[in-house]
Amino acid sequence: MRALTEKKIVLASHNAGKLKEIAALVEPFGITVVSAGELGFTEPEETEDTFAGNARIKAHFAAQASGLPALSDDSGLSVDALNGAPGVYTADWAETPNGRDFSMAMKKVWDKLENMNAPEPRSAAFNCTLCLAWPDGHDEIFEGKVNGTLSWPMRGDQGFGFDPIFTPIGESETFGEMDPQKKRDMSHRAVAFSKLRKLLEN
Repeated sequence: MRALTEKKIVLASHNAGKLKEIAALVEPFGITVVSAGELGFTEPEETEDTFAGNARIKAHFAAQASGLPALSDDSGLSVDALNGAPGVYTADWAETPNGRDFSMAMKKVWDKLENMNAPEPRSAAFNCTLCLAWPDGHDEIFEGKVNGTLSWPMRGDQGFGFDPIFTPIGESETFGEMDPQKKRDMSHRAVAFSKLRKLLEN
């Protein structure tokens, strides 16, 4: 595993919520994060059908464009009754002509479950794959997952994406209701980051 010696990295994302979470996670290691959005980079087309494949596309694109190591996060919600959908297409389910609307996307998921009379509890998992890529083409992959159930109506405004309908196993609050620090400590991103941490500590 290659050590990260640089103290500045690019987050290969235009998502403000992800930037906030990732910046908080790497801050203890003295690493600062600038987003691809802040640098004015376009978003590359995600053409793979796996989280790791799309994470690699984004990280390598940002690393080449910036000349700095780049960290990408490809994550999504996989619903068991929907055969893993929306999965890698999670963000696509929220697309509208005016940007992403996750309230609409959450309703779309719930309506599909209702229409098929999916049994309760409606199990799902948040998946996260981090890719740290260097300008020379090297990369490292770190994967995380948290299991839970879906519920309706939406609850909480602390998170983003599908957080308001997802309750982790063993918890009573959705990710949308949960204290942000508690969510950061147990999220799919935190699980993946705990693996990345070993690299940062080298």
